[in-house]
Amino acid sequence: MNTENLITEITRLTAEYGPRLIGAIAVFIIGSWIIKILTRGFGKILDKRSIDSSLKPFLKSIISILLKIMLVISVLGMVGVEMTSFIAILGAAGLAVGLALSGTLQNFAGGVMILIFKPFKVGDLLEAEGYLGTVKEIQIFNTILVTPDNKTIIIPNGGLANSSMTNYSTQELRRVDWTFGIAYGDDADKAKMVIKRLCDEDSRILKDPEPFIALSALADSSVNFAVRAWVNSGDYWGVFFDMNEKIYKTFAKEGLNIPFPQMDVHMIKS
Repeated sequence: MNTENLITEITRLTAEYGPRLIGAIAVFIIGSWIIKILTRGFGKILDKRSIDSSLKPFLKSIISILLKIMLVISVLGMVGVEMTSFIAILGAAGLAVGLALSGTLQNFAGGVMILIFKPFKVGDLLEAEGYLGTVKEIQIFNTILVTPDNKTIIIPNGGLANSSMTNYSTQELRRVDWTFGIAYGDDADKAKMVIKRLCDEDSRILKDPEPFIALSALADSSVNFAVRAWVNSGDYWGVFFDMNEKIYKTFAKEGLNIPFPQMDVHMIKS
């Protein structure tokens, strides 16, 4: 190819692709500037929602990468690069990776949802996935609980975010429920007064709402009283165990019998 033909070819390519290239460069520069603005705005939204500090940079980078990929694909398409096959290959690769890491991705998504919506926090007493324990740490893939007997339980966030759970720490007050029984023939009014007195003597039991005491059942071996009292959440177990001990000791002093199942066996001689 001589010099004249080379100049002609360069002129043709410049005329054909020059405007596209200039437009693509302009779109890339403007798009990059817009992506920075959107990423910064997304970061401000995360700050307003008090998202966990360890999660913010990750979410911002994910959004930035996705927007940049979309921008590059758009710019290459403007230049004239055939993107259909590239997008198909990218989609197939993404599908393969997604299937291979389905469990991990589910746990990651669960961790993101937990950190964003905060159904529980570190220090809460939680019952979930068949375990009861205090939340020690919320990681991006797992949540770590410490049980009352000091065992460490690691629960994947995927199942945790999609199953029922009981958080015992979200409410300031909790109701303590007991069932106390006396023997048939014992003075029911006296038993009720004794229970009421023990509740009044315990400063941890709230006066408003006042304790509820009622004869709840005429059982096979006992006359049962239902007792319900409200306490601060931190006092729950202390009040529960202390009241059981007080009832046992006080009933004996007051001549009230705590019955136990008995069976009469009659022998018939043939």
